[in-house]
Amino acid sequence: MKLGEVVEILGGKLVQGSPAIVLTGVNSSPLAGHSELAFAEDAASTAEALAGNAGVLVVRTGSSELRTGSEETQSTDKCIVETAQPRLWFARAAKLLKAAPLAAGIDPTAVLGDPVELGEGVTVSPCAIVGDHVSIGAGTRIEAGAVVGDGVRIGEQCRIYPRAVLYPGTTLGNRVVVHAGAVLGADGFGYVRDNATGAYTQFPQQGTLMIEDDVEIGANSTIDRGALAETRIRRGTKIDNLVHVGHNCDIGEDVILVALTGISGSSTVGKGAVIAGQVGIGDHAHIGPGVILGGQAGVLSGKTLTNEGLKPGTVLWGTPARPLKQVLREQVVLARLAKASRKSRDIE
Repeated sequence: MKLGEVVEILGGKLVQGSPAIVLTGVNSSPLAGHSELAFAEDAASTAEALAGNAGVLVVRTGSSELRTGSEETQSTDKCIVETAQPRLWFARAAKLLKAAPLAAGIDPTAVLGDPVELGEGVTVSPCAIVGDHVSIGAGTRIEAGAVVGDGVRIGEQCRIYPRAVLYPGTTLGNRVVVHAGAVLGADGFGYVRDNATGAYTQFPQQGTLMIEDDVEIGANSTIDRGALAETRIRRGTKIDNLVHVGHNCDIGEDVILVALTGISGSSTVGKGAVIAGQVGIGDHAHIGPGVILGGQAGVLSGKTLTNEGLKPGTVLWGTPARPLKQVLREQVVLARLAKASRKSRDIE
């Protein structure tokens, strides 16, 4: 794809070089070649990139290195694009330049139910299993060994990686990515205890799971179906590997869930929240829009966390989760108390 075409699609300003250069891909500054794109966000990385071999460089708008550089820098044949967010521009360009895998049709070893509705250009790879009454949108790929249960609906341009499992009652929007080993729509962990005998009986797990457009689900992550209602992952949310979302949860738009996070049933997470690694959230908890939970934070069952009264970008940490600065002050006080206690014992 020509650089001019990329700029036309993504915006930005070509301040140096020819729009006719053909880009073959993206790379880091030290490794990029003459037909590849690299990015830089600050003065140091810009200087490094300008000295490298990348044919195209995207930098922050108004970069002083470009405006006041030496004659040698200004006369280089390197193409330079300015934009407000170079890293974001670079990532979007990478998606444009990445060649889509060719549609391979239905492999002879795949098993398809009856009836199955397949859009144009669908690929079903070796040993994949697609159940009855399944609908798969145009351009979607079902990779080797994946299992798509009866009645599942999958939108356009999705990719279901090897050995992912989609239980009946699961619906995927468009451009959803499900990585290897993920399990979507399994029964939630809900049981009723007999007080007389101590035995447990499963509460009905017959609800649905809705994954909206542009969601990505990491390898070996699990999302349970609703018990009697619905579990929903809203548009644009990104889920890391080894994350669990329990039944009846509602995860808002553009949420980040990092590895080893566990969210118990009937909890909600608001739009744009960031849940870092190993965070534990109890059942019926509510995380407000834009909340940031630091690694290993804990939210107790039934609690509500919001950013009300906090500065934007405040990180909540600890168990129960509270502002990080508060936690650090508490730790200092505890350390002083412990030290004073030791001194008191020594005196005695």
